[in-house]
Amino acid sequence: MTKAVYPASFDPITCGHVDIAERAARMFDELIVGVYSKPMKDILFTAAERCQLAKIALAHLPNVRVEPYTTLTVDFAQTYGAAVIVRGLRAISDFEWELQLSMMNRSLMPNIDTICLMTNQEYSFLSSSLLKDIARNHGHFDHLAPTNVVAALKQKFGSGNGDHR
Repeated sequence: MTKAVYPASFDPITCGHVDIAERAARMFDELIVGVYSKPMKDILFTAAERCQLAKIALAHLPNVRVEPYTTLTVDFAQTYGAAVIVRGLRAISDFEWELQLSMMNRSLMPNIDTICLMTNQEYSFLSSSLLKDIARNHGHFDHLAPTNVVAALKQKFGSGNGDHR
């Protein structure tokens, strides 16, 4: 059985994340979506909330499960017997960071490989940070996140008029 992990902070999960998870789920027998509990950035949702949002958003994928983690990503992958780390690339600017992470992970755990999936062009501009900013300012973002995430963001920030196109 081939297993992979797809790690990120998922604060919150976006349609871009879902796209990568759907594609990776077709490539592996099991995909473990790892919600990193201690990222080095400002977090809107707790780890438990982020896990729950991701579980609902990915419920349509039977070979995907969501797990929180606090360790190094390679240790998380090893815990679940995964030989592959899946990452998403949106733009050239992502490549440099992902290459650095991949090389560091490889130096820590040579038996775990990293594969990067190019994002769907439709989501090449999308990040959780931008999504939160649009929600915070009551812009239109229903098309950028799963329905449950849209509802959670509207609850956090109030719904405003929701349509600033």
